[in-house]
Amino acid sequence: MVPQDVDISRQLGLFGVRFKPDTNLTWDPLQIWKNLGSNDFARALKAGRYLLLFGLIFGGVLIAILSVGLPSIDELKDYEPRLATKILDRNGETLTELYTQRRLMTPLDQLPKYLVDAFLVTEDSRFAEHWGVDLVRIIKAAMVDVASMSLKQGASTITQQLARDLYLHKRRTFGRKIRETLTAIQIERHYSKREILEMYLTQIYFGHGAYGVAAASERYFDKKPSELTVAEAAMLSGLPKAPSNYSPITRPAAAERRRNLILGLMRDQEVISQSDYEVAVATPPELHPALSDSAYGIAPYFTEMVRQKLSEEGEELGFDYLADGLIVQTTLDARMQSFAEKAVNDHLGPMQSDYRFRFVMKHREKVSRKLYGNDDAEWWKMRGDSARIDSLFPMKGVVQVAVIVLDPATGDVLALVGGRDFSKYKFNRAIQAIRQPGSVFKPFVFTAAIDNGYSPAFQLLNQDIVIPQADGSLWVPQNYDGSHGGLTTLREALKKSLNLVTARLVQEVVPPTLVVNYAHQMGVTTKIDAVDAIALGSSGMIPMEAVAAYSVYAAGGIYSAPRTMVSITDRFGEKIRQYPVNRRVSLSAETAYIMSDMLRSALNNGTGASARWFYNFKANAAGKTGTTNDCTDAWFIGFTPKLVCGVWIGLDDPAEPLGPKQTGAVAALPIWANFMKMAYDSLGIPDEEFAMPGGVVSLRICDETKELATAYCPATVMELFKRDARPTESCSKHGGR
Repeated sequence: MVPQDVDISRQLGLFGVRFKPDTNLTWDPLQIWKNLGSNDFARALKAGRYLLLFGLIFGGVLIAILSVGLPSIDELKDYEPRLATKILDRNGETLTELYTQRRLMTPLDQLPKYLVDAFLVTEDSRFAEHWGVDLVRIIKAAMVDVASMSLKQGASTITQQLARDLYLHKRRTFGRKIRETLTAIQIERHYSKREILEMYLTQIYFGHGAYGVAAASERYFDKKPSELTVAEAAMLSGLPKAPSNYSPITRPAAAERRRNLILGLMRDQEVISQSDYEVAVATPPELHPALSDSAYGIAPYFTEMVRQKLSEEGEELGFDYLADGLIVQTTLDARMQSFAEKAVNDHLGPMQSDYRFRFVMKHREKVSRKLYGNDDAEWWKMRGDSARIDSLFPMKGVVQVAVIVLDPATGDVLALVGGRDFSKYKFNRAIQAIRQPGSVFKPFVFTAAIDNGYSPAFQLLNQDIVIPQADGSLWVPQNYDGSHGGLTTLREALKKSLNLVTARLVQEVVPPTLVVNYAHQMGVTTKIDAVDAIALGSSGMIPMEAVAAYSVYAAGGIYSAPRTMVSITDRFGEKIRQYPVNRRVSLSAETAYIMSDMLRSALNNGTGASARWFYNFKANAAGKTGTTNDCTDAWFIGFTPKLVCGVWIGLDDPAEPLGPKQTGAVAALPIWANFMKMAYDSLGIPDEEFAMPGGVVSLRICDETKELATAYCPATVMELFKRDARPTESCSKHGGR
C-alpha cells in the first residue's frame, strides 16, 4: 500500500495522466488499467508519443556524441594496415623483420578455403547474410547478458571486430559497442564482404607478436598459410578470441581442446567431411615456431646496418619502415653468413678459454685481493669461473671479432660478423672500430712501388735501418723474428712480411705521402699519418674499408664501394629505391694483377701458408697476415677471384693484448681458412685463376742477377713484369761468354 500522504496524481501527472486520490490505490498495473477512463487512456497514448519522441531525440543525441572521433569516410576508404618490413637476403630468405606490429599482408585468394571457413564458423557463421551487425546474435547475447547482469556474452561480427581493432579500444562498455556498431555499418557500406574478410585476416591479433593470419602461420608453424593443414587452420582460427588463453606455445592443452571444438563446428556445418574431422582431431599439434629463439634474426650486425639506412631513407622518401610493409632486398648470402659464424664460434671458443687464463694470470694480484685476500687455493679455484671474472672486469676479458665477406666484382656484402654476441655487444667492429692494421697495410706500400715502375724482382737490403723521428727520437724497426739478410726482392719481402725491407721501401722508393694517396685511392677514408711508421701500419683503419681495398686486387684494379642493399619495394610491389653498384678505377689492371700474384706467394709459401697445409684450403687465392705490437690486433685478409674475406681479432680495449704469439696467422687466419673452405666446398664456387692482363708478361730470370735467364744461369725463377718495363738484357754474370 502507498502512504495516503503521498500525492500520486502530482507524480504521475508529470507524464500527462491524472488519478483521483484513492486510499486503496496500489501499484498493481491491472488495477491502474481499470481505473483509467477514456480521457485518461487518450492522455496515456499522448504521453507515449512524447516518450517515443524523447527517446528518439535522446538516442540521436547519444549517437551523435558517440560518433565524435569515429573514422571519417576517407579513413574508411584508405585502409593501410601496419605491416612488418621484411629484410631478405640475396636469395629471398628472410633475415629479420622490422615492425611495431608483426603483420604480413596475404590476399584472400592465396588462402586455402578450409582456413577461411574455419574463421567463419568460429567467429561469424552469418557473415555473408548480415550488414555488419547480426541482430539474431545480438538478441541471443542480450538475453544472456541481462540474465547475468553483465557483459559476458559477445555478439560481434567479423566486421565489428575489424572496426574495433582498427579504430576503437577493447574495453567492454556500452558506449564502445555503439561506436563499434556504427563503424561496422560504415565499413560494410564501403567494402565488399571479400575485402572485409581479407582486411580482418590481415589485421587481427593472434598472440606472441603475430598480427594477421600470415604472420601467425609463420610464427606458430613456420609455414605459409597455403601450406597449413586443416588441423593447423582450426588451431589458428581459435586464437583471436583470447590469444593468451589458447596459445599453443604456452597453453597447448587448451589450444588443442579449442581446435577440436572448431573442427567439430566445421564438420557440423559440412565445411569438412567426417573423415577429415577424424584425421585432424587425431593429429597432435606440431609447432615449429619461427624467429622464437632469436629476437634479432639472422646476421644482426648486418641487419642493424640496414635498419639504420632505412631510417635515414624513410625521412627522405616519406615511408615508415616499422609500419609500411616494405620488402628490402639485401646483398647478404645467409649461407655464407652461417659459414662465417660457424668459423668464428669454432675458433673463438677455445681461444677465449686460453685468453681468459692469461688475462686472469696477468691480473692475478688484483683479482686475488678483490676476492680472496691472499688465499691462493681459493684463487686457483676461481680462475676458471668465467662469470665471476666477467663481473669483475666487465667487457675487458672478451676476445672480439670482425668478419667481412665481399663480392669483389660488385662490392656486395655477402656476410658480416661485427662481434661475439649482438645481444650483449651492439658495437659493430666491422664498420665502427678503427684499429691498427699492422702488416695488412704493407700491400699499399708495395702497390705504390709496383704502380710506379718497380717490379717484384726489385731488391732492397734486409738490414737494420735507423730512422730519426720528428721528436728527435730514433726509430729502429725489427723483423718479427729478429732476422736479417742481404738483398731481398719485393716479392720475398711481402711473402715473409719483412719489416726492414718495407721500412727501406718507404725511406728510399715511395715516400709516406705517396703511400697515403694510394691507400685513399683504394677506398680507405680514415686519417693516415704520412710518417715513416706507415710502412708497418701505424695508422688505424676500419675493417670494412681494409677488406674493400683488398677487393681492388681481386677485381683487376676496380674499386667497388661496399653495398648492403639492392632495392626497397613497397607493399604494392613498386620499387621505391634501387641501389646500383658503385664502381671506379682505382689501379691499373697490370698493377692489380702483379700485386695479387705477390700476395698469392704470401698465402702459398709465406706467413699465410697454414691455410694450405693445415686447413686444406686449396683454391687459387692470395692474402696477407697482420699483427700489431704485442699482438694487440691480429688480422688476415685474403681473396680469390670470387670472394674477399677479412678477419680482425682483438680486445675492445687496445691496452689489452691478445697474448704472446697470437699473430694474424694464429689468431685470425684459422677463421678465414675455415670460412673459405666451407664456402667453396658447400656452394660449388668455381676455382678460377686471376685474369692476367695483356700488359703483363711472365719471364724467366736469373735468381741471382734478376736479369733475363740464360742457359748458363744455375738457378732461375719465373717473374712478372709490366710489358713496357720488362728486362731486356740477358744475365750479365751467366751469359756463357
